[in-house]
Amino acid sequence: MDDRFAPGRIVTRAASRRTLLKRSGQLGAAVAITGATGGIDAMLAAAKAPALLQGTPAPSGKIKLLYQSVAPAEEARFEKFHELYPDIEIEAVAIEGDTWAEFGDAVATRIAGGETFDVLVIATEGQRVFASRGLLEPIDDLLERDAAEMKDFFDDVHPRLLEFTRTLSSPDGKTYVLPGEFNTMGVWYNKNVFDAAGVAYPDPSWTWDDFNTAAHALTKPDEVFGMHVTGALFASVMPWLLTNGASPLSADWSTSTINTPEAAAAAAQMRQLVADGVSPEPGGEFDAFTTFAQGGLAMVGAGRWIWPSMVDLGVTDHIDVVPWPVNSGPGSPVGWKSYPIMSSTENREAAWALSKYFTSRDAAEFLVYEVSARKSVALDPAFLETMPSGFGLFYNALDYATPVPGTDNGALIQHDIEDTFDQILIGNLEPEAALADLDSKITDNL
Repeated sequence: MDDRFAPGRIVTRAASRRTLLKRSGQLGAAVAITGATGGIDAMLAAAKAPALLQGTPAPSGKIKLLYQSVAPAEEARFEKFHELYPDIEIEAVAIEGDTWAEFGDAVATRIAGGETFDVLVIATEGQRVFASRGLLEPIDDLLERDAAEMKDFFDDVHPRLLEFTRTLSSPDGKTYVLPGEFNTMGVWYNKNVFDAAGVAYPDPSWTWDDFNTAAHALTKPDEVFGMHVTGALFASVMPWLLTNGASPLSADWSTSTINTPEAAAAAAQMRQLVADGVSPEPGGEFDAFTTFAQGGLAMVGAGRWIWPSMVDLGVTDHIDVVPWPVNSGPGSPVGWKSYPIMSSTENREAAWALSKYFTSRDAAEFLVYEVSARKSVALDPAFLETMPSGFGLFYNALDYATPVPGTDNGALIQHDIEDTFDQILIGNLEPEAALADLDSKITDNL
């Protein structure tokens, strides 16, 4: 599973989003969570269930919420959902799968055996895969019926994120997913390391040249690495490619675009950082986040997901984040979650109620590892004032972000990209020849 959505510590009691970002609870096993009491009167009073006001019976019954790998026990979000829909019971189910294709195969096998699932938690890389296999339920009729209720959501979400889901997450033009929480990339830096080296903090408009000068000045052999560079597609390869005008695939994911001078220059930039000792070589046991917190790493590329670890390690007062340095222009990958209804559901209305709930401000209040798709939540001034000064960049990066590939054979493509860049970074392959070979591999898998 993509490390942007790897399970982590989830607070298991109702709390504000600000509190959640300052404290973390423990990951729990997936369990069935029974609806709380409250009744229809409470729902009407809260005016949170428009279907009731229209005379439609309140949805009820048990639904299965399906995760890949270990399912986080998101009791805080579930408890809030049950305040709105007290007659719906949620069972969180985990099905293992190292890739989205394997996960899809496992789910399809269980459905063929008679098991039903209702709502799926799925990242960008798996959305089109599941839709093209007929495992997701189109929701265009529900969106039309509930247009008044959903207007607030659509008005609050970045138009590019809506466009990405419309054009890339569907194989046939129908709507299967709504954009949920997401991650983009930035460069986190440790102020204490910069201060000790007498290096000025990065400017948000910095360039590759600025970065290289700072990274080399911050590096102290056997003591401090300037930056951590890896072959990871989302966290390292794509940011360097995109900020030099390159990308693994075309905008519509139909063709490989990896074999270009711009991509080769990005690969050479990454390789040079390893060759110069600015970054450790890929592989081995290197805990980048802990090393960063302890001052052995001056900078690390990451999204918002690093923040809970920094809270735990007690270093939030001397770290900050800036956009990735640019060579030809700004760039960041973006990947987002969604909560589509599964075609096997036997309780479509209850499944839709849960899927809609995950688009709400109420659900967004409990996010820890990702950025809310809602601008009003992500850029809430009261929230941002409690965070590092650069924190708003993660939402603003949507202005220029490029989706991480999610083609039907995306897992194979990602594997080939990461393996190639690992070999480039350790000096086993030259960028130009390696990317020409990679281009052929990607083309074969598209």
